[in-house]
Amino acid sequence: MENLSDDLLIESYVKAKKYHLSNDFIQMIEQEVRRRKLTERLHQMN
Repeated sequence: MENLSDDLLIESYVKAKKYHLSNDFIQMIEQEVRRRKLTERLHQMN
């Protein structure tokens, strides 16, 4: 996760939700989003 750019991380989250991937995987992405303080960008995507 740490190697992904912020944009790619956000895109990964959006696609994981869209394709109903595992909740564990989505939570892992959400945790990284919070760590990077990108939650505002994530909310703008929705």
